[in-house]
Amino acid sequence: MRLLITVIVLLLAAGQYQAQIQKKKFQISMASEQIPLWTHKMPDGPGPQAAEVITTKGSVTNVSQPRLIVHQPSHPNGTAILVISGGGYAHIEMGKESTPAANWLQSEGVTAFELIYRLPSENWKTTHVPFEDAQRAMRIIRSLAKKYDTNVNKIGILGFSAGGHLAGFTAAQPNKKFYQPIDEIDSLSARPDFAGLIYPVISMLPPNDNTHSRKSIVGEHHSLADESAFSVEKQIDSEMPTTFLAQAMDDPVSSVENSELLYSALKKVNVPVEMHLFPTGGHGWGMGKKGNPTAAWPELFKTWMKNSGFWK
Repeated sequence: MRLLITVIVLLLAAGQYQAQIQKKKFQISMASEQIPLWTHKMPDGPGPQAAEVITTKGSVTNVSQPRLIVHQPSHPNGTAILVISGGGYAHIEMGKESTPAANWLQSEGVTAFELIYRLPSENWKTTHVPFEDAQRAMRIIRSLAKKYDTNVNKIGILGFSAGGHLAGFTAAQPNKKFYQPIDEIDSLSARPDFAGLIYPVISMLPPNDNTHSRKSIVGEHHSLADESAFSVEKQIDSEMPTTFLAQAMDDPVSSVENSELLYSALKKVNVPVEMHLFPTGGHGWGMGKKGNPTAAWPELFKTWMKNSGFWK
């Protein structure tokens, strides 16, 4: 396997949800538009009983109102991206992952939609609620292409860590029926046109079965069949969109084998894929660590998108 190694309105209707921000170090801009994912009764409720919490560092829990935060550029270039933070499916690390990434994309002319998704352990009937939300989000973004001046054939997905797993699974299995359709939006495709997976969790099979993501989705009492069913590399076919991978070789959380497994699987079905492996950087570096090779990934991603025809 040939590896490319790189060294170098925040206003929903009153009463829809309550956000409890512990301090003011991290705040969602009050100018940001938010789009609820479920305007009717959402599937698999009831969900958390306590108010949503956003910590000082931008970590989100108690998500009862999954939604999109819109980062709309002043001069859109026609591309839209759904941006998904990680957090082991136990919390959402928007403060260091999706928000900085969405802000960067917005500054470059890309219309970014930051996903606040439901977490499996927060009193839902199934652990599949993040997959329901990601599919619904992709369909909503596609339905709003005209409103946001985006091209329906240039809608991608970008995920970090567990968010990379959610993004990867959505790209691999866009037609898997996680919920019953509720309106015309659900007749639209949930398939992204391209995928960017940054230090992603990919496999839930041994020896990669010790992540919090696997525990959150598959649970403590599981079989190899359960783990395989939610291992992205086992779910892909030739319909998987072109994919960008970036990971540090010393990642202690999601081993570099995750990206390598997906790279190999995509090559076998002739899906275009580009992989960048950095010698150091660990895990959870968001937009990249200052002074570390991981800081190169945003420009590498931008170049890849341009070469793939998704970025003007």
